[in-house]
Amino acid sequence: MITINIPGSAPLIINHLVLDYNGTLAEDGELINGVSGRLELLQKHVAIHVITADTHGTVREKLISLPVNLEVIGTDLQDELKEAYIQHLGVNTVAAMGNGRNDVRMLAASALGIGILQKEGAAAALFRTADIICTNICDALDLLLLPERLKATLRN
Repeated sequence: MITINIPGSAPLIINHLVLDYNGTLAEDGELINGVSGRLELLQKHVAIHVITADTHGTVREKLISLPVNLEVIGTDLQDELKEAYIQHLGVNTVAAMGNGRNDVRMLAASALGIGILQKEGAAAALFRTADIICTNICDALDLLLLPERLKATLRN
C-alpha cells in the first residue's frame, strides 16, 4: 500500500498500479530502460497490473521475469475493458498510467490517473482526464516511489 497525503484532499490509498504497455512501459514493443528496476521496487508496496492489446506481440516475453499481473485484451472495446478492469480492482485504490485514447476511461476511473507523453505521443483526451501528465514513464513511476513529489502538483 502507498499512502499519498495531499494537502486539501483526502489521502489516496493506492493498492494497485495498472499500466498500459506500448507507448507507456514500452516503445515499439521494447521495455523502456529503467522500468524493470522501478517495477521491482514498486511491487513491494502495490500489486502491479499490465493491461494491453499487445500491438507488437512482445509483452509476454518482455514481462516474463517481472512481478506483474498481465492481461492481454482483444482489439475491440479496449477502453471499456480497461475501465472494467479498474472497477473490478476497486477504483478508489488504483493508480493508472497510460498514453492512448483507449486509456482515457481507465485513467478517469482511477483514484490517480497519470498520462504519459513519450515518443509515441499521447491522445489529446488524456490531457483533459489525467490528474498528472509526465513526459517519461520512469518519472511517473518515481512519483509513486517518492509520493512526497505529488504534493506540489496535486495540492488544492
